[in-house]
Amino acid sequence: MELLYKGKTKDVYELEDGNLQLKFKDDVTGEDGVFDPGANTVGLTIEGAGKAGLRMTRYFFGKLADAGVPTHFVEADIDGATMTVRKAEVFGKGLEVICRFRAVGSFLRRYGAYAEDGQPLDAFVEVTLKDDNRNDPPISRDALIQLGILEAQEYDTLEQLTKEISHIVKDDLDRRGLDLYDIKLEFGRDSRTGEILLIDEISGGNMRVYQEGEYIAPLDLEQRLFVK
Repeated sequence: MELLYKGKTKDVYELEDGNLQLKFKDDVTGEDGVFDPGANTVGLTIEGAGKAGLRMTRYFFGKLADAGVPTHFVEADIDGATMTVRKAEVFGKGLEVICRFRAVGSFLRRYGAYAEDGQPLDAFVEVTLKDDNRNDPPISRDALIQLGILEAQEYDTLEQLTKEISHIVKDDLDRRGLDLYDIKLEFGRDSRTGEILLIDEISGGNMRVYQEGEYIAPLDLEQRLFVK
């Protein structure tokens, strides 16, 4: 097993069979000790966050599999905080695709002259570059195409999959009395087939969830979902 990459919240290893293993950490993104799924630095460490994120990821990837949504998920070891996945090539140097149901976070900071805090949005999709040095700048569909990061049809697929996945997560949370404000997803091309797959994770660390207007921290969210 070879270490390929040490990330902010996960380390990536290559397995002998060609798959990858993701090792989940207890680090989460944010600033000044405050969690922010849109941040590009580690803001704090929450004991148990890695296993909690993996448990949520396994749950939601299972629901996506039932819905026929393509993902890189193979299997998960909760006790070991690891997930085995199919290898996928990212678009460019990596993209983040955000689906927003409420105006919060960077969306509100950018458009606060026109939007109110928590204002409803109709599954608004936007793409940002994974580029820490430039604070993960938003990028338009045309720029992605003209810069050769993806093709027009691939962008349309990303947008369609993002909305489908986000609504599956949102509907599940709605049934529990929880309100999904936004969610950040990542995609790649299957290294063997070229199929576009959802990659990375679906956990409290890449979404904002509220209940009756009160924000729920990632570890608390996992406990509300799975602890009876």
